[in-house]
Amino acid sequence: MERRVRVRFAPSPTGPLHIGGVRTALYNYLFARKHGGDFIIRVEDTDQTRFVPGAEEYIIESLKWLGINAVEGIGFGDGPHAPYRQSERKPMYKQYVMQLIDAGKAYYAFDTAEELENMRERLMANNIDAKYDAQTRESMTNSITLPEDEVKRRLANGDTYVVRFKLPSNEEVQLHDEIRGWVSVNTHELDDKVLFKSDGMPTYHLANVVDDYLMQISHVIRGEEWLPSAPLHVLLYRAFGWEAMMPKFAHLPLLLKPEGNGKLSKRDGDRLGFPVFPINWIDPKTQEIYSGYREAGYLPEAVVNLLAFLGWNPGTNQELFTMDELVQAFSLERVSKSGAKFDPNKAKWFNQQYIRHLANENLLPFMQEAIKLKGLDQTFSEEFLLMACGLIKEKISFTNEIWNYCSYFFITPNTYDDSVVKKRWNDKIPNLLKDLNEALASLPEFKSTAIEGAYNEALAKNEILGKDFLQLFRVILTGVAGGPMLFEIAEMIGYPETKLRIENALIKLNN
Repeated sequence: MERRVRVRFAPSPTGPLHIGGVRTALYNYLFARKHGGDFIIRVEDTDQTRFVPGAEEYIIESLKWLGINAVEGIGFGDGPHAPYRQSERKPMYKQYVMQLIDAGKAYYAFDTAEELENMRERLMANNIDAKYDAQTRESMTNSITLPEDEVKRRLANGDTYVVRFKLPSNEEVQLHDEIRGWVSVNTHELDDKVLFKSDGMPTYHLANVVDDYLMQISHVIRGEEWLPSAPLHVLLYRAFGWEAMMPKFAHLPLLLKPEGNGKLSKRDGDRLGFPVFPINWIDPKTQEIYSGYREAGYLPEAVVNLLAFLGWNPGTNQELFTMDELVQAFSLERVSKSGAKFDPNKAKWFNQQYIRHLANENLLPFMQEAIKLKGLDQTFSEEFLLMACGLIKEKISFTNEIWNYCSYFFITPNTYDDSVVKKRWNDKIPNLLKDLNEALASLPEFKSTAIEGAYNEALAKNEILGKDFLQLFRVILTGVAGGPMLFEIAEMIGYPETKLRIENALIKLNN
């Protein structure tokens, strides 16, 4: 019988969520929905020394902004496998580590920091990899080398210890990766990883495997950086006798710098001027602000689309997808093995496309927020604002650019693009503007087609070509050299405001 698909995104609250982590969450979410399964959120906070206040809340807010919603887990409500925060699951891990010790699959290690350092120095001096493994464990201070009563005495005394996994010697470990195919590693390349500490806290490896088993995870879809840990996890499943319930593994390709060399980092974003985090992050220690896609003016749908394409392709020429379309098209078979180069220009293009396809009603809140931030106490009808949205959305790349492209709908310009004025203003312009004002005043309806007719009539009367005046007229009405259809702008602001702006230009520019 086919197992129910259950996948998890398991971040550590050690700082802001990198977009590489977001992509991992997205692929898990798409895979779960594609197969009618469950997507859960589990917070892996076993390393309390690296815990960063606010990081967990940041991760959940980021996922919710992007529409990557879990059916159970931290931030989304408890399910049958609560709690979903590993630090709250701490009491249950010891029984599993004891199971391994009793079966001879793990052992207590009492080595001091000095003893471990001496071992490393000794091995390195002989050009041997410095690791705690099947060879070195025989000369260290652990329950393999110590008498049983000595081990019991140390435990009873509360001596500091760790529990290490006892790797089989010189065994070939094979696993099938859903993206990379068969992966084979010999245990002599690995070391006896620490699974548990005397403070009762498990390490990532133990907690990860135990929780995936208990939460009935069917597929582990995670970043390539975890591939070296996969053989150990396979061995842990075998050691517990859980091999039949071992999830399928899929290790995603790295996100690479725009230049293509090396993993994409925060510094690359700072250097090249694009975000690498989903939303703004304020470092709780330094108060330094790291920019996010939300505050940079990206739509969440665009971020989801661009991340989906970083390592996956649909096998068609389609580039713009809704979330539901991504769910239907997604498959691990079409995820690449090689790293995916991040392209800031492509990210911008995705956002431009989504804004252009956005209904005016959905762009409206961004415009209202822009007006509010400027402190305008005037009230504008929703119809007026929707028309403004329709005129500017072909011109903007980011939602935070809205004010730059729409300010002249709400405020009479008091400055003019100097380069256009110098190039286009001449002695004929004042008479042309007066004639234009008269022609506009006589219009029975102040509509864009009629405005354009009056404009052409004034040009013909003054023997001036449209190409010599159109950009100047735009600057007179808006203050800037570019923007939406000019006659539609005039219709929107109405005749009294158009007349006022023409008269202002005559006073300010005719000198």
